[in-house]
Amino acid sequence: MKYVDEYRDGTLASRIAAAIAAEADPSRRYSIMEFCGGHTHAICRYGIEDLLPANVDMIHGPGCPVCVLPIGRLDMAIDLARRPEVILCAYGDMMRVPGSDRTSLTKARAQGADIRMVYGSADALRLAQENPGREVVFFAIGFETTTPTSAVAIKQAAALGLRNFSVFANHVLTPSAIQTILDSPEVASSGAVRVDAFIGPGHVSTIIGSAPYERFARDYRRPIAVSGFEPLDIMQSILMLVRQLNEGRCEVENQFSRAVTRDGNARAQALVDEVFELRDSFEWRGLGTIPDSAFQIREAFADWDAERRWQLRYTPVADNKACSCGEILRGAKKPLDCKIFGTVCNPENPMGSCMVSPEGSCAAYYLYGRWRDA
Repeated sequence: MKYVDEYRDGTLASRIAAAIAAEADPSRRYSIMEFCGGHTHAICRYGIEDLLPANVDMIHGPGCPVCVLPIGRLDMAIDLARRPEVILCAYGDMMRVPGSDRTSLTKARAQGADIRMVYGSADALRLAQENPGREVVFFAIGFETTTPTSAVAIKQAAALGLRNFSVFANHVLTPSAIQTILDSPEVASSGAVRVDAFIGPGHVSTIIGSAPYERFARDYRRPIAVSGFEPLDIMQSILMLVRQLNEGRCEVENQFSRAVTRDGNARAQALVDEVFELRDSFEWRGLGTIPDSAFQIREAFADWDAERRWQLRYTPVADNKACSCGEILRGAKKPLDCKIFGTVCNPENPMGSCMVSPEGSCAAYYLYGRWRDA
């Protein structure tokens, strides 16, 4: 295939759907978790679940970096932004996520905080150069995909001697989240959540490769198919996993071979390793505190670490009791299981991060009208 429209060909999708229906054993269930929020949105946008047999169940995982950031970390950014000398730079999908007392970056900006929406770390770096009398802080979030860009910005700031620039690092690691899900009582002991296989994230895997997932196939006996984001990519990945489960195989298959290799991007990995190191622990929304699951800036680049510069301290904050974001992120619920979905909680009045982010499951269900069919 050469062009995008070929990956959205309805005839080919029907053929793959027919193959899944023919090969899925009607006497068993196939519970497949797609980890990435981009996959969740593609599944909803193209109606992929409607093409699957009833016994092939898609479970939405914690692959939305905005969604998994706990309220306490957002509160730290808001408090920092309220300092008169600070310009806080954040991605657009963080702006309306509710923090404590439903305060958001957008509301803090309306109250006078200087918060700028940026497309990436390079924009924040440029703002620091243009505003030498202000402290510019980049609110960095994301999985392994965006971590290298933060590393580049920190190295550039160091090379330029740009002392009014710093990074508030909130980069998290995909394999740690997968392991936490597999080790959770809901999956491992009680069986309340059934996960037979995973669709591995595509963009993350361009950086880390497919090799880090091999231990889950080997030690946890869960097949994994690393997938692209077009509808035929996801359909083919589901077929791969159904076949593995039928044959009793537990392997890592790379459907997204046009972008992903086994070893990933060595240059990006080396850059991240130079600038960042593992935190002892980090809290995730919905998954709790996970050891070795996030990055912090190394001592060598401490001058550009916002947490060190501003002596920021993390305080855990409980999620809104009415919101089911936590359960949705770990696959224990789907958006339609939340009592306030589509009523009190909607894109204009989000109660939780899953309704705000372009990768959030609730946002996908609402945007593509999945709730209207319920």
